[in-house]
Amino acid sequence: MSILRKNLCVIPARGGSKRIPRKNIRIFHGKPLIEWVIEIALSCKFFDDIVVSTDDIEIANISINAGARVPFIRPESISDDYTTTVEVISHAIHSLGEVGVLFGNVCCVYPTAPFLDAEDLKEGLKILESEKCDYVFPTTEFPYPIQRALKIYDKNRLQMLSPENYRMRSQDLESLYHDAGQFYWGSTDAWIQKRPIFSEESRAMILPSYRVWDIDTPDDWRRAELMFQSFQDDRT
Repeated sequence: MSILRKNLCVIPARGGSKRIPRKNIRIFHGKPLIEWVIEIALSCKFFDDIVVSTDDIEIANISINAGARVPFIRPESISDDYTTTVEVISHAIHSLGEVGVLFGNVCCVYPTAPFLDAEDLKEGLKILESEKCDYVFPTTEFPYPIQRALKIYDKNRLQMLSPENYRMRSQDLESLYHDAGQFYWGSTDAWIQKRPIFSEESRAMILPSYRVWDIDTPDDWRRAELMFQSFQDDRT
């Protein structure tokens, strides 16, 4: 007999980070980075289960000690640099379904998002359920109009990507946004059917830029460490 539950949190955390080795469990302000994210997920009372999808035993053990579950080890076939988020979440849903546990809504939360806020997760779920859409995720505005982006090539020569915007004032250009890289709420059907996250069937939440930090390089890591204490002070 299957058990139907409402909300699942899946944290995808493979062991093969390239630019910052072992990034998911590197110590960030006193604890493994993924532990901050697990703690935030645990503080949300609307998750019926919090699962870490990983191919790495050390990450699995740290995640379990932090309070998450690791009911399976992710297979190597979906643990390389080309595996998509949708594939990982779909695999997690299928794996739990094989033992008779089904969910209505599933939230993918990235392990490298220590600036994640429980209220944003709550708001995302509210939008998903009210809009009946495929996905909901946070975005933030580009800090400078990308329509005036420059390409540098051949010994520092410059070229505008969109020369037609040369005489346009920055304030006259349309505001554009990018994925905040924190979480994606989605319906189980959308994840299982592997529908694209970036589509007209998705809805955006807009976050202020100071709460969005993409930690991909050592420089990103250092800047995030410097800002994190201020962010924590705002929470208290």
